[in-house]
Amino acid sequence: MRKTINLKKGLNLSLNGGLSSTETAATVIPSAVAVIPDDFPGFMPKLDVAEGDTVRAGQPLMHDKGDTDICLVSPISGTVEHIVRGPRRKIERVTVKTSDSHDEHIKHTVATDADGMRRLLKKAGLWAMMRQRPYDIVPDGDSSPRDIFVTAMDTAPLALDMEERISGMHSELEAGVKALSLMTNGHIYIGVRKESELPEINGAEMVEFNPLHPAGNAGVQAANIAPVNKGETIWTLDAVTLAMIGSLMLRGTTDFHVRTALTGSELIEPKVVKTVPGACLADLLAGDIADDGHNHRVISGNVLTGTPEGIDGFLRYPYRQVTVIPEGDDADEFMGWASMRPGKMSTSPSFPGYFLKRRFSPDARLQGGRRAMIMSEVYDKYIPMDILPEYLIKAILAKDIDQMEALGIYEVAPEDFALAEYADPSKIELQHVVRDGLDYLRKEV
Repeated sequence: MRKTINLKKGLNLSLNGGLSSTETAATVIPSAVAVIPDDFPGFMPKLDVAEGDTVRAGQPLMHDKGDTDICLVSPISGTVEHIVRGPRRKIERVTVKTSDSHDEHIKHTVATDADGMRRLLKKAGLWAMMRQRPYDIVPDGDSSPRDIFVTAMDTAPLALDMEERISGMHSELEAGVKALSLMTNGHIYIGVRKESELPEINGAEMVEFNPLHPAGNAGVQAANIAPVNKGETIWTLDAVTLAMIGSLMLRGTTDFHVRTALTGSELIEPKVVKTVPGACLADLLAGDIADDGHNHRVISGNVLTGTPEGIDGFLRYPYRQVTVIPEGDDADEFMGWASMRPGKMSTSPSFPGYFLKRRFSPDARLQGGRRAMIMSEVYDKYIPMDILPEYLIKAILAKDIDQMEALGIYEVAPEDFALAEYADPSKIELQHVVRDGLDYLRKEV
């Protein structure tokens, strides 16, 4: 019998621009894809290719300086078009121009032992798609996790249900669990929606959660099943990555194609397309953005954790969603953020929109001014973990390592604070604060 955990903290944002159908509208082969090292915290890139090189899907583009087996690979076949560097020659992205033979894949020999499986996942680019707690980074190449947590639910605003993404992939999921079980002596937990129809997966323990965001975060699930303590390591990933691992085990190749949701109030018709990570957003959104005379914020991901990319940007990892909302820079609103109009979305009962059961179309404006942290316990309402988030944030800002450890920093990731950042009356960039705190702790400890 599945264990059920009912989380009481969190919030599901009611937004316009959701999917009316979960059927895949089309397969979009982008003209170019980009692999961006910054999307993989803890990965120190060193190039394996040069501009003009021909690559196949699954071929390494760069490897980690600390562990040369850990690679970031091309999701599609083509030609390396640009290697973009920033200050101090930092590699910002590698762009691959898609070729006509875009489906040529690197073939791997499937391993049957733990060491061989580690090398296989590293070389195939799938190791970098997992995350390690503490620090929310690409797992250390030699780490052995106490447990592994897989989330099979996506509760982010306007997201496509995770079970829709993995429909018909039961054999791949079981093969993925079998592969990961070689690298841990502990449990593999799979978090699913309450009353989920996902069948039991051999080798894994299924745990049900009520779909109240951020219950879909693997770290939130881990914190409510078996929290990570100092000196322990756990791995987290989503069910789509698990299915990719299983596909590699069954076929010897990695299928990077994923179902991606195009959402947001500024789209003519939100829909689901099939494409690859790193796809050019101009190709994904061609002809889909409403011509309403307003400026638009094109987000790779969801409105809480996504990255503003613009129409010339790329689909960043780990997102399988694009959201387009009004920029708001051309808004002319009486009283500004303090306007009491019913169409304004707010978590405060001071605004009429709090009481209205309707969908909202918010823009990208900050809607308030930054100020010192107000100790109002507002963060507690949106973080369903056994921590004191306000005190943890203050400890991070003070760089007090002892307090950070005592207050539970080993359990958290930036995405766990995204909802609290939205509701924060002080407009503090909590996700950036947590990321900086995790990087500082990893450097100092």
